[in-house]
Amino acid sequence: MPGPRGAALDVNRGIVQTGDGAHAILQAPRPPLPKAASVQAPPGLIHLPRRSAVQFVGRDHALEQVRAHLAAGPATGVITQAVVGLGGIGKSELALQHARRHQQDYLLVWWIDADSPEQIQAGLAALGRALATPVDSVAAAQATAEEAAAWTLAWLAHHPGWLIVFDNVEEIAHVEPYLADLSRGFLLITTRRDAGWERLQAAPIRLELLPRADSVHLLAELISPAAVGDAEGLETLAEQMGDLPLALTQAGAYIARTPRVTLRRYLKLLADMPERMYQAAPMDGDAERVIAKVWALSQARIQKVSPLAADLLNLLAFFAPDNLPCQVLAGSSDIDELQVDEALALLASYSLITVTTQDLPDTRESADDEPAAESYDVISVHRLVQAVTRHQLDPSQCTRLKDQAADLLLKALPAEPEDPATWPLYQHLLPHARTVLPLDSPGLSQILTYLLQIDDRSQARQLAEQVTAHLRDDTHPCALHARHVLAHCTGADGNAAAARDQLAELLPVRERVLGAEHPSVLTTRHNLAYWTGRAGDAAAARDLFADLLPVEERVRGAEHSSVLTTRHILAYWTGQAGDAAAALNQLADLLPVQERVLGAEHPDVLATRHNLAYGTGQAGDAAAARDQLAELLPVLERVRGAEHPHVLTTRHNLAYWTGQAGDAAAALNQLAELLPVQERVLGAEHPHVLATRHDLAYGTGQAGDAAAARDQFAELLPMRERVLGAEHPDVLTTRHILAYWTGQAGDAAAARDQLADLLPVQERVLGAEHPHVLATRHNLAYGTGQAGDAAAALNQLADLLPVQERVLGAEHPHVLATRHSLAYWTGQAGDAAAARDQFADLLPVRERVLGAEHPDVLATRHNLARWTERLA
Repeated sequence: MPGPRGAALDVNRGIVQTGDGAHAILQAPRPPLPKAASVQAPPGLIHLPRRSAVQFVGRDHALEQVRAHLAAGPATGVITQAVVGLGGIGKSELALQHARRHQQDYLLVWWIDADSPEQIQAGLAALGRALATPVDSVAAAQATAEEAAAWTLAWLAHHPGWLIVFDNVEEIAHVEPYLADLSRGFLLITTRRDAGWERLQAAPIRLELLPRADSVHLLAELISPAAVGDAEGLETLAEQMGDLPLALTQAGAYIARTPRVTLRRYLKLLADMPERMYQAAPMDGDAERVIAKVWALSQARIQKVSPLAADLLNLLAFFAPDNLPCQVLAGSSDIDELQVDEALALLASYSLITVTTQDLPDTRESADDEPAAESYDVISVHRLVQAVTRHQLDPSQCTRLKDQAADLLLKALPAEPEDPATWPLYQHLLPHARTVLPLDSPGLSQILTYLLQIDDRSQARQLAEQVTAHLRDDTHPCALHARHVLAHCTGADGNAAAARDQLAELLPVRERVLGAEHPSVLTTRHNLAYWTGRAGDAAAARDLFADLLPVEERVRGAEHSSVLTTRHILAYWTGQAGDAAAALNQLADLLPVQERVLGAEHPDVLATRHNLAYGTGQAGDAAAARDQLAELLPVLERVRGAEHPHVLTTRHNLAYWTGQAGDAAAALNQLAELLPVQERVLGAEHPHVLATRHDLAYGTGQAGDAAAARDQFAELLPMRERVLGAEHPDVLTTRHILAYWTGQAGDAAAARDQLADLLPVQERVLGAEHPHVLATRHNLAYGTGQAGDAAAALNQLADLLPVQERVLGAEHPHVLATRHSLAYWTGQAGDAAAARDQFADLLPVRERVLGAEHPDVLATRHNLARWTERLA
């Protein structure tokens, strides 16, 4: 099309030759169009394509933006507003709403379909004829489109206050030439092309999807008032339509106007025959304004300009809709990376995709101790663009593209899901891996490992169950790994004994398939040892880790990170098995190796320092534990950040050992300051938050207010039951401590009854010889004595002691506590001499195990003196 300037306006005259021997015919001259400057617009000249929608929601802010930009009035040039977005997002409806609502503010309003230069010329020509017809209808009718369009531009240049809407502009170049000739009115442009408008001094508005509440409201208005009652169905349909206004309108109108089609039936039709429903217009609707067709023009043009861009759009239809890292698409060896970037830019310019940059915190530390960050350019595609694109492909194309997507995704997965530095990328790749990777893909095993590392047990369990259900062969490596993950989730959800049993069953299969020293087999042995300890057998866990350690050292090397982790956990279970001194020595030996291999501020090194401090407290030196944690805390805050979960745990334990060191008031203050931070960071019902509330209640009792402690535990118990389940070990612990403070608050009989109710539940859940069960038996015996039956207490403790000695070892602190209670109730039952002798035998053992100044040792010395004095 010639440019708008320089178009010929002189009338045609002359002889038309019609062929050999034909007569010459004199063509009558066409009358000229009137002078543009002298023609006035007819009153109320409004040309719009249709009525504006009655149901129009969620766009108040966008309408105000359009009004504000255009209300400023023309200055040195035409006021231009460009509304940009995906086809079906509501650009045209927004422009139509503005034009209808403000038509009285303009001299005239004229709508031009602007898909091509020819349509733009035709629309301008139609405006020129409408203006000229009242003055000279013959000239207006006989003018060519080129003449009429040029005349229109002249008229617009002479008259102020008009509004021209260019709807669905494909290229900026199609409208750019007109802006130079126009200075006295307003242009409103809608377009899918999201590039270059700022250089034309346009103020682009980028329309987003509707908020979900507005989507639901729109559907309810379109369907019927009764639809409001099916809130779940409306929510589901809004989600299926991806909150895209045109799709919502299409679906709502179809349901409202099609006999026997209800909301629920439409959802079923959408699931059974999506390709048909995407093309189904309402009976009196515009067949071109349905979601299967609104993108056809853009896709056809993209195919012509860049076949690679069209291929990439097809490929993107098989990934998850949101946040695919661009680097995934660059993984193919036969595609130039720059060509991929250029193709993505083209798709983004048509709003078929969006490309954004996201910064995620990295776990690695930068040189200046500031957290490093890694940026990813990520692609998002509307789910309906994906759906319609997929349904345009034949089955063989779908299979090929899904395989291609899976191959690219597998190449993009980082090799070390255990490494925190890879987690930001895994976070982005996770939904895409679950969408495109087959269930027997080794990539899903990597995903499962990542999910365990970030403690997302819900997704890990769900995915592992899908893998094991799909793979009939239990010896397939992916199935074996999924079984390993399921066992871990079982334990982490509170059933340590079941986790232990699952791993014990899995281990020989993994050994047979992979070999006894395969790294995955060693990992299963490691977890079997761990859950054996968590199930209550600390000594067995210690022995299993002791057996595993030399194998790991030989296979992986003495200073491999996994070997250092095994040494760490071996020390932990050594302490839990009753040898606190040996555990401390093991941690003390480990720490300098970790510092040399990993660096002084590596998270594993800081974890060892944390556990070394905690073990110091368990060994009887609460003040040293407090001081070590106080020294560790600022390092952790600097390395991890003040609100990192590990930092919050350290603050929790610092408060605990502060209380154990004798400063109950300071401990309570620390826990009270910690609680709101944990609630904000982790959520009010996170297990760690509930643990802090647990210790806060316990500290309240230790500070002397047993009744308040009892009441706080009574309030905490139903929350823990709701969050963790009624039989979770932590819930059972809360029931145990509630009974304890009930007794301390003066109701010994109620405490005894609570423990009696708790004991069979613990025995069923944890096993009859679990340390927590044995602790409950101890406290039940003690409560029985406090309730007035010293003889029964004595008998219960006598029955308990040999079991504890066999399970825990003769010098375990809990065994020594039972010996202490047994001596006490022996005296209370009337045998002061026996009580004295038992305390005398116990004292040197407690001093050797716990240290001469441990509070429990001081209690034993006190009771020895008491019963000795009674015999004097």
